Amino acid sequence: MSEPIKEFEEMYLKTLYEFYVEEPQQPIRNSRIAEALGVSQAASSEMVQRLAGKGILYHIPYRGSTLTEAGVEAAARIKRRECLMEVFLIRMIDYRGDVKAAACRLEHALTDDLESAIDRLLGYPESTPEGEKIPDVSRQIEPITNTMLIPLHALPVGMSGDVELLVLEGADIRTLEGLGIVAGSTIHSTDEGLTVNGHGIQITPALAARILIRTL
Repeated sequence: MSEPIKEFEEMYLKTLYEFYVEEPQQPIRNSRIAEALGVSQAASSEMVQRLAGKGILYHIPYRGSTLTEAGVEAAARIKRRECLMEVFLIRMIDYRGDVKAAACRLEHALTDDLESAIDRLLGYPESTPEGEKIPDVSRQIEPITNTMLIPLHALPVGMSGDVELLVLEGADIRTLEGLGIVAGSTIHSTDEGLTVNGHGIQITPALAARILIRTL
């Protein structure tokens, strides 16, 4: 696969990947692709031929198409970026609009470095808030090191970090203040749980995901 994948081609690839996950060995008929994307069968057929020319899929006349190994890898990366943006929109900024549509727009802008940084910031999630599995093809999980910014729920046992940012507001902020969790607070992760100023604390995973700390 020598030619770069364009944005409008990514939409087809993502759809092909979703069908592939459901039935990996089953060829995907052009009519299914066209229906899923809301395009004509002629337009879908033209795109299938285009992607086949790039080595992304095999087209079997009268049967359908299957992703090549390179196609699966490329499609999984596109799908993973969309899933990561869904997690980011919901957990980090509490987005209340059309999450799917927003994530679809944002994933096209992600570079490899930005994808890795967001993946790390989210604590390497394995699924979206709706429970959809996030593809992990070629995923590089970085070891936690000093001065790394991570969500609280990703803090390993035996490490500490200073609270740098609370992506929260209103009642949630006041709840955390009551626990002693404010910008600059140092949180320790122990076998028994989390502690702040020597006192044990219990917070939900949803809140912990929106507390960003700088590891010490």
